[in-house]
Amino acid sequence: MAEKDPKQAAAKMSEDKKDDIMQNFQTFKDYLGDQVQKGEKLGLGEEGLTKGAKRVGDYLAKNEEPKNREEKVLNELWNVANEDERKHIAHVLVKLTDETN
Repeated sequence: MAEKDPKQAAAKMSEDKKDDIMQNFQTFKDYLGDQVQKGEKLGLGEEGLTKGAKRVGDYLAKNEEPKNREEKVLNELWNVANEDERKHIAHVLVKLTDETN
């Protein structure tokens, strides 16, 4: 994931685009996968990608409501996890999006 502040990225994004991304879990995974690919092109390694994914997860947990069942499960897991566990969840999300894109 590019080292961009998720709040800034979300602020620049239209509400319609955010809704489109969050409405369907496959679209959400595709969006995250695109961000992972951008990060890889910028030379970010696995640790940098995971750090970026964690920042996005932190932002989503605090600022966005889950729009589908899968996002609800991720949100609940995120909210009960400690910092170390959130890093692991972020790492798994990076792997998931990397494999599905």
